[in-house]
Amino acid sequence: MTLLLIIVFIILVNAVRIVKEYERGVIFRLGRCVGPRGPGLFFIIPIVEKMVKVDLRIITLDVPIQEVITRDNVPIKVNAVCYFRVMDPEKSVIEIEDYILGTSQISQTTLRSVVGQFELDEVLSQREKINSELQRIIDQATDPWGVKVSRVEIKDVQIPAEMQRAIARQAEAERDRRAKIIHADGEYQAAEKLTQAARIMSEVPATIQLRYLQTLAEISTENNSVTVFPVPIDLLKSFIKEK
Repeated sequence: MTLLLIIVFIILVNAVRIVKEYERGVIFRLGRCVGPRGPGLFFIIPIVEKMVKVDLRIITLDVPIQEVITRDNVPIKVNAVCYFRVMDPEKSVIEIEDYILGTSQISQTTLRSVVGQFELDEVLSQREKINSELQRIIDQATDPWGVKVSRVEIKDVQIPAEMQRAIARQAEAERDRRAKIIHADGEYQAAEKLTQAARIMSEVPATIQLRYLQTLAEISTENNSVTVFPVPIDLLKSFIKEK
């Protein structure tokens, strides 16, 4: 009797299965898949049925550093992070042996392939475009496995030291070019204003006399020494009585 109770207890223990809220249990009956179950508590037939648990939460996958030759023949190293989850537990068990390993491998090969289609400047400046392309290709490849790739992000781009120096020189040259353009534009605007002022003074001679007087006032306030300032004879005409 005791032996029978022990056997019944062992059978019950092996028959009871508990699946959490974020899991599903894919049931195989004599080797044939009969579909997923869960979440909650349920029973399986020992020996006849077998259960494989599948996690439905989003998985964060680090894609290791990959060596890539860009389209303009620059060797770089890039790594990325991939976010995905299982949408169809049955396919994730039947269609592939290890969907996490499979997604990792396809992510690595796709990262090398996609980044190699861009030039270095594009890799550095168009990450959103590259990320979208990576997500689209990887998601298309993993869809038969019941896996949905929601996002792929390039984390870091490592370029050779000599290329870093070249980029720094290019950036410095660009800054110098912009500074010269701004300076030249300022000189041009100043020349335009001076031309307008000269035109006004030529039309109204009294403005020249006022400018001379203003200059004398500025010199007298800024300098304590004696300053000899030539006064145009035209300025004194108004004070000289004609005979």
